Amino acid sequence: MKRILIFYASYGGGHLSAAKSIEKHINDNYSNVEIEMIDCMRYISKTIDKVAATAYKEFAKKAPWAWGRIYSDSQKGPLAHISTRSNKIMAIKLLRLLREKKPDLIISTHPFGSQMCSYLKRKGKINSKIATIMTDFAPHDQWLVGSDFTDFYFVAHNKMKDYLISKNISSDKIFDTGIPISDRFLSDFDKKEIFNSLELNDNLKTILFFAGGEYGLGKNKTIDIFKYFNEIAFNIQVIAIAGKNEKMKNAFEEIVNEYNSTDKIKVLGFTDKVPELMAISDLVVTKPGGLTTSESLACNLPIVAINPIPGQEEENAEFLENNNIAIWIRKNDNYKKIFKQLLSDDTKLEKMKNNTKILAKKYATENICKILLNKEQQWHD
Repeated sequence: MKRILIFYASYGGGHLSAAKSIEKHINDNYSNVEIEMIDCMRYISKTIDKVAATAYKEFAKKAPWAWGRIYSDSQKGPLAHISTRSNKIMAIKLLRLLREKKPDLIISTHPFGSQMCSYLKRKGKINSKIATIMTDFAPHDQWLVGSDFTDFYFVAHNKMKDYLISKNISSDKIFDTGIPISDRFLSDFDKKEIFNSLELNDNLKTILFFAGGEYGLGKNKTIDIFKYFNEIAFNIQVIAIAGKNEKMKNAFEEIVNEYNSTDKIKVLGFTDKVPELMAISDLVVTKPGGLTTSESLACNLPIVAINPIPGQEEENAEFLENNNIAIWIRKNDNYKKIFKQLLSDDTKLEKMKNNTKILAKKYATENICKILLNKEQQWHD
């Protein structure tokens, strides 16, 4: 019986979703494997976890520029050393769990888990294989702390692999598989049925608008863009997902009623139907988090990036824009002009869609699991 632990942290984006995807695929496709997911930060200290989660939320919501500075500085200088030293201290508590579980393999979807486990391995406290899954489209050196004792790195694309190699990490343990996503994004949905369920027209261009965000980032710009969509709803239709942001959902519904556009603009709260909604969409407007970006690429959807958090999300947006997959609407850009040009240029949209196929990694989850558990099998392209 092979024992696997997946370490994640529940704040900051797609770390949990990536972990769940790996866990489900292994449970569904591999026998004689015992797998368990653990929030490593919460296990070490509920207080520290709560403080870290709250700090991320407050910085991202009220002072994103400060979060960007922290993100940048944590790669170098005093802050990087503080982070590394604190992880060594926390690793002592994690050791108790590892001695109890005795995992053959540790998979981390958050850098803290990788750092702590690599430290314990360097000290000879554990001998488990360690795999790190990087969940953004730009590298950050916090992921690379303890790289000499990490056995596998899984990255979003080959340029990230090149960066890791430049940091003296052996190419033999770096795999540009992509970021794990749910296998539901591989499903063949009945698009006509989905359009009918939403009372939408399958002949109109459909925009999927991830508008709420966990922390309601960029509220004013988001509201303005949503109003614009209502103004031009005669030739498009929009599915706006406000998530758990009730204030945003209520604001959207008021705008829809004001413009009398209920037939073309659908406002949803939290939904587990994102794969279905992406299947019927022509364009995604979203904050460029690693998970949503990976899902959009898997569905071959062009992206308009809005409200990225300074740091990893801005780097994601820049990477996507440089690869002609996304348009990043910056603070002072004329968003009306950008959308008007894009929505009237089918050739531009088609080129962006075709470019997604170069970076799309639909089978990332499957390929990661094959490499870790059954390496002799071929990757699924």
